[in-house]
Amino acid sequence: MANTLVYKLDGKTYINLTNRCTNNCIFCLRKDKDDVCGQNMWLENEDFTTDDVICQFEKLKPETPNAQKTEVIFCGYGEPLLKLEILKEVAKYIKTNYSDTKLRINTNGHANYVYKRNIVPELVGLIDEISVSLNGENAKEYNELSQPKFEGAYEEVKKFIKCCSESGIKTVSSIVDGYKGRRLNIENCRKIAQSLGAELRVREWIQNGY
Repeated sequence: MANTLVYKLDGKTYINLTNRCTNNCIFCLRKDKDDVCGQNMWLENEDFTTDDVICQFEKLKPETPNAQKTEVIFCGYGEPLLKLEILKEVAKYIKTNYSDTKLRINTNGHANYVYKRNIVPELVGLIDEISVSLNGENAKEYNELSQPKFEGAYEEVKKFIKCCSESGIKTVSSIVDGYKGRRLNIENCRKIAQSLGAELRVREWIQNGY
């Protein structure tokens, strides 16, 4: 079974860089299945290179007149920013060769904590939008839903959202609502997102995933 580094979903191209994550979200799709629309997301190993990702991207890029106007999202079964250098190199390749393509990262917002520095300036000019998982209106709720692997994660997420919004990159905070009937206070989450300079995106929990 070869690594699925690039896959398609709803007409968009996704890049799957790692199995690793600093969260263990109770609603995560990977807890229940190994694939997205029949495309296996679990990587056999993580020894691949930037060229390996680009090769798969070139095979799957849209063959249409509007190929440059599609969206590419760094999002898979792990936290994409844990592969920061490869992510930046792939983003640079896409921006250089497909300049009209919109690039987005879906992240848990832990990168600055992991790298012990503000990595957001390194993404400016490469990434058009960053979607950060807020996942709750306070630390208690966040910890229950996201089950982070370190203390103080919720505050780190909020600081990361603010860093992103202040950098000029379009920033969206996301929450997953409706997990097994559990409803979040959407308006409180919206106020938090707005106070950090971000929009709020509400994702309805899908029981069986894609």
